[in-house]
Amino acid sequence: MEKFLALPEIYLTIISTLFTWGITALGALTVVFFKKINQKFLDTMLGFAAGVMIAASFWSLLEPAIELSKSSSLPVWFPPSVGFLMGAFVLRLIDLILPHLHLETPIEEKEGLKTRLSKSIL
Repeated sequence: MEKFLALPEIYLTIISTLFTWGITALGALTVVFFKKINQKFLDTMLGFAAGVMIAASFWSLLEPAIELSKSSSLPVWFPPSVGFLMGAFVLRLIDLILPHLHLETPIEEKEGLKTRLSKSIL
């Protein structure tokens, strides 16, 4: 492990980038092997992904924001809360505006702005 950590930063960056790409590609390959995915399995995997993203959001965004806000005159929780709520608002706005289609939904039930995009693009 010490030899690995002694490598120059550029090599560590390339190795970690290739590792994350490889894991992502491995996960994407499941589409090739399975034409129909069990709904319970899909729900489980989406729940797992949501948990990972919530943890990543907290440790990479909210926790540093809380630390930075300790030096301001505002309550410690206020700046991160405002940023969190603004992010939620922007995501909701994007969901309302951007044309999209949910899984297993007919083209007539598309959401967002009116568009003539095909089902495969949505």
